[in-house]
Amino acid sequence: MRTDIFARLDREPEPPKIEIPRMSRTRLALFGGTSVFYLAIVVAVLASTWLVLIDWKVMLFRPYQQWPELHAPLDYFVVLGQRGPTAVMVAAWLGWRSWRQHTLRPLLVLGTALLLLNVTVGAVKIGLGRLGPHYATQIGSAELFAGGDIFPSGHTANAVVTWGILSYLATTPRARRYLSALSAVVALGVGLTTVYLGTHWLSDVLLGWAAGLLILLGLPWCEPLIGRAEVAILSARDRLRDRLREDRRGRAPAPALPVAPVATGGLLPAIQPRRAAAEGLEEPVRETASGAGAAGAGAHASSIRTTLSQPRTHAVLRSERTPVTPAGSRRPPRSRPATGG
Repeated sequence: MRTDIFARLDREPEPPKIEIPRMSRTRLALFGGTSVFYLAIVVAVLASTWLVLIDWKVMLFRPYQQWPELHAPLDYFVVLGQRGPTAVMVAAWLGWRSWRQHTLRPLLVLGTALLLLNVTVGAVKIGLGRLGPHYATQIGSAELFAGGDIFPSGHTANAVVTWGILSYLATTPRARRYLSALSAVVALGVGLTTVYLGTHWLSDVLLGWAAGLLILLGLPWCEPLIGRAEVAILSARDRLRDRLREDRRGRAPAPALPVAPVATGGLLPAIQPRRAAAEGLEEPVRETASGAGAAGAGAHASSIRTTLSQPRTHAVLRSERTPVTPAGSRRPPRSRPATGG
């Protein structure tokens, strides 16, 4: 059983070389063609041309009534175009890639694309104010400037951008081809599903495809700004980490200073037993009656009174409270048995 798999996740020897897409001539041509298509759809709807008539024919056909058995599964499939669930799923995957490759670029690219999507698509939605098929009031009318918010289709544009980011950030040509095909299928399916459910006109879906594709094609222009943002974020993180380390070092407790024992001369052996008895640590040492002890009893008593009358200038350490035996042994001398007359 291999045990080095999780260890390898913690350290990547060298981040893979990430090729940042450039604004090539092909990409510029696609961007220009998509922009012309976008403007043509808007003009066709504003002028109430044949495109609006097709919208009404598809709506009156009511696909959800023609094939009712598809309604339940397509209700779940259209969730792949909702901004909340799809953004969470894709952000989780790109977050893991950012951690693995030691770079914030995948998450920053996703955030930039979603920001552009909200600004551009949201502005056109609010500006044109088109009503949806279920709220249409006049047959053959474009239903513009009526307070709606469905033109272009947000589900379709979000599906193009969110799933297209995976192919945009692919590191190999093979993965880019496969992910491009997968994101195109999902975006087409989500757009047609909204038409089937009757929540969008066909022109809404066409404009949503164009809006999402324009954002993906224009992302290389944002790459320099994304690179500067990544450098700024990483620099701020390093400064915050250094500041926290300095704070931890400043709050470290100072080492305790060693306390030197205080020399007390010959007074400690006489004072210590009485002090220990007063604190209840051990029994006082009993003085043995001997010739030398009886002779110095008066001197010891006078010295004890003199010492106790003086102010105490230091605290006695626990190591100094060990009772010290006065002159002579604590045990009385053993008497010898009489061996004579």
